[in-house]
Amino acid sequence: MRYDIRHVTRFSYGNAVRFARCNLRLKPIDWPGQTLEHYDLIVAPSGRAMPARAEAGLAHVTRLVVEEPVRRLTIESRARIAVDRLVPVPAADDPTLGEIAAMARASGDLSAAGPAAYLYPSPLIPLDRAIADYCAPDLSPGRGALEAGIALAQRIQRDFVFDGSATMVDTPPHEAFLKRRGVCQDFAQIMITGLRAAGLPAAYASGYIRTIPPPGEERLVGADATHAWVLLWCGPARGWVGVDPTNGIWMAGDHIVVAIGRDYAEIAPVDGVVLGAGAQDMDVSVDVAPLAPANDCAVAAAAPHS
Repeated sequence: MRYDIRHVTRFSYGNAVRFARCNLRLKPIDWPGQTLEHYDLIVAPSGRAMPARAEAGLAHVTRLVVEEPVRRLTIESRARIAVDRLVPVPAADDPTLGEIAAMARASGDLSAAGPAAYLYPSPLIPLDRAIADYCAPDLSPGRGALEAGIALAQRIQRDFVFDGSATMVDTPPHEAFLKRRGVCQDFAQIMITGLRAAGLPAAYASGYIRTIPPPGEERLVGADATHAWVLLWCGPARGWVGVDPTNGIWMAGDHIVVAIGRDYAEIAPVDGVVLGAGAQDMDVSVDVAPLAPANDCAVAAAAPHS
């Protein structure tokens, strides 16, 4: 499947901002099952954009510096990407969760894609006993890794209600867990908390999910917005396998990975500092449009972050 993605972030300031320095993580990374064919970044009014090193996680980082006074700033990211990723299938010879935990602890891979970085709590995803106890029934050490991962994702999908008004971007996992409500970020953080409590490497994946469902299938929650899900390291042979607790499904052809980190703070699409006074408003819209054959028509709608 090939997609055209348009991600627009608009800032409005109460008073002119004299200087802005932002980190942009909007360009999709190279990852198994997807190929970036084309990418454009448009900033209005113009600013200086330059590549920057990712301080943590797996992300393409662009440093944007705006040195002229502005009242409005628009950052538009456009990507064309091909996704060819099969749905994972659990197998009898998959490593068990106990084996994965042991392999991760013994791993000498200290790169951003290695399992060791994702074993431990992170600033936005701390240890939580209540969440660990909730997840534990699906995470028996003798259970196959893929079987356990999808079982936990599907239980979260059944037990929690998608509610865009229940949480904010900085809501801690424990609060969303108690409410049993939230959005994709909350469900991913809850699942990661449980996996790490069981000694398993779990990463936070940020990206997009396709806009238009296949014929006869329901529209996926989180479409037309940035989306978040979970990557579980399943040993050297399987590698990182994605599971989506918001929808109770595997990461496959519907998911487009933009960045991967320990939590949202490492891979936020836009962050930085501004010098100025007054209020700031931000509006985000995302279109994820499958490229249809000439005799078909694909329509994408825009909606804020989920």
